[in-house]
Amino acid sequence: MANKDQVYELTKEGLEEVEKELAFRKDVERPRILQAIAEARANGDLSENADYSAAREAQSENEAKIVELENIIKNHKIIENTTITVEYVDLKKSYTFKVVGTSEADPKNGKISKESPLGRAIVGKRVGSVFTFTSEAGKEMKVKLLKKN
Repeated sequence: MANKDQVYELTKEGLEEVEKELAFRKDVERPRILQAIAEARANGDLSENADYSAAREAQSENEAKIVELENIIKNHKIIENTTITVEYVDLKKSYTFKVVGTSEADPKNGKISKESPLGRAIVGKRVGSVFTFTSEAGKEMKVKLLKKN
C-alpha cells in the first residue's frame, strides 16, 4: 500500500501515464470485473465457485491499485525532464538516459531514477565532467558527462 505522506516525483509524462492507468482501471477494468462477478454469481453456490473467488480477488487488487494511483496523483511533484548522455570511460561506450522520478524508472528502456547512483552522481556536474560513482552492483564506474539538457 502506498504511503499517504509520501511525495511522488514525476515528470509530466509520468503523471500522464499514472492518470491514464487510473482512468483505465476505473472506466474499463472496474466494469469488466463487476460483470465477471455478476456472471459468476449467476452460476449458483458461491462457496465453491472459483470464478466468483477469482473475480472478487481481481476486484480487490484493482480497487487497491486505484487508491494507490489516486494517492500518487494527489501527492505528486513535477520534476524537470532531463536527458543525459554519458560515456562509460572504461567500456568506451556511450548511453543516453532520461532522468525521471523513482516510480517511472525503467533502466532497460533508458529511464533512470534521479535517486539511482548515476542519477545522484550527475547532480551539479557540467558537460565534460569526468567522475566516478558506485553502481547498484557495488562496482566503481568512471563516467564522462557528454550531454545534459
